[in-house]
Amino acid sequence: MGRALITGASSGIGEATARAFAVAGFEVALVARSRARLEALANELEALGVRAEAFVIDLAEVEQVKVRVEAAIADFGAIDVLVNSAGMGYTGSLGDMPLGDWQRVMALNVTSVFQVMQAVLPGMRAQAEGGLIVNIASIAAQQFFPNWGAYGVSKAALVALSGAISAEESAHGIRVVTVSPGAVNTAIWDTATVQADFDRSVMLTPDTVAQTILHTALLPSNAVISQLTITPSQGAL
Repeated sequence: MGRALITGASSGIGEATARAFAVAGFEVALVARSRARLEALANELEALGVRAEAFVIDLAEVEQVKVRVEAAIADFGAIDVLVNSAGMGYTGSLGDMPLGDWQRVMALNVTSVFQVMQAVLPGMRAQAEGGLIVNIASIAAQQFFPNWGAYGVSKAALVALSGAISAEESAHGIRVVTVSPGAVNTAIWDTATVQADFDRSVMLTPDTVAQTILHTALLPSNAVISQLTITPSQGAL
């Protein structure tokens, strides 16, 4: 099927996407900070009969992201599908948000994606059918929610970044998909930077989002779903 590189692969949407791609027959390069979780997942996926390798990269260290992803690609091979799933949640009033927090959200949710794409693009350009980039944005890029301003801005920037990369790289056969989920039941709701009290039982599951991502990757190379929004049936939350 090809080779896929998935960021944020140690949990949530990234982990579910890695499993879905492996079951579909893709070789998978797994990128995240947690060595133990990545290696456990790699072992699980290799038991399915596919190649899976763990690459421990802290995407928050944006100055190191490009060179470290380039090294991973040199080891793993040229990437056919890139799924940028890594990111962070943040709640808090924009009027009171510390500058350092703002910069941290933008660095991980936007700049690290920019750097991963720069690392992957040369190999995709060299391939006959180009490649596919899937960026995980959020419904918060389209709708405005109190105290989710910084997160929403970062995801709106990611949508714009995706469109700009698509415009520049389509001549090389590179397709770009932006997936904007509503609330998904992942560990993001347990992190220290997110304070929210939603009913997680009615949220999307990571597996549902992963199957949606896989569907975009299995389309013929002459077709692309450029923007896709998926929400829980009860609303975006």
